Amino acid sequence: MTDDLISRLADDLKPVRPRALQRLLLGALLLSGIVAVVTMLMLLGMRPDMETATTTLVYWTKFGYTLALALLGLAATLVLARPDGRTRWPWLTAIGLLGALLILAVIQLARADDMMPLIMGSSILRALTYIPLLSLPVLFGALLALRRLAPRNPALAGFAAGIMAGGTGAWVYAFACAETGMMFLALWYTLGIVMVGMIGTGLGRFLLRW
Repeated sequence: MTDDLISRLADDLKPVRPRALQRLLLGALLLSGIVAVVTMLMLLGMRPDMETATTTLVYWTKFGYTLALALLGLAATLVLARPDGRTRWPWLTAIGLLGALLILAVIQLARADDMMPLIMGSSILRALTYIPLLSLPVLFGALLALRRLAPRNPALAGFAAGIMAGGTGAWVYAFACAETGMMFLALWYTLGIVMVGMIGTGLGRFLLRW
């Protein structure tokens, strides 16, 4: 009788496409990322000095740091979406990246005549508003994808999705942001990304339980 039951259950199973998990999350990231870009263009527009900005180290540091955090969040999310998922290397790498950025920021400050504009800038509230705002489509897309999976730790999976979303939102925001301080990037961009991670933690705790 048990063999019969197993046989009947197995008859309804359908093969899973190769890399189905990756396809699901990447699809959600792509679609929601497009929404974030369109939102940025509608609300903020590209920075007017983009042609000059792309010749500076600060611009590419901002570009690379935010994109790297988004990809590290994605890597963690892919692992944590599984029931047996555990990982440390994305978090350790992210801490290492922040450490390297802080070193660059200190070097920049040491060479500056006036440090405060490089630390405080002129758009802290703007960054802390728009980074989470532009991240929300990505976060909701990722959480919807994760609901179809089985994360072992819903809160941690939500945090990883939040870091992925926050990094993506910060990367999109960087195209509109004219701040030139690396310490501004290290402090306020990172805070904005972590804020989205905490939102993901709270939502994941409730939305990803199984």
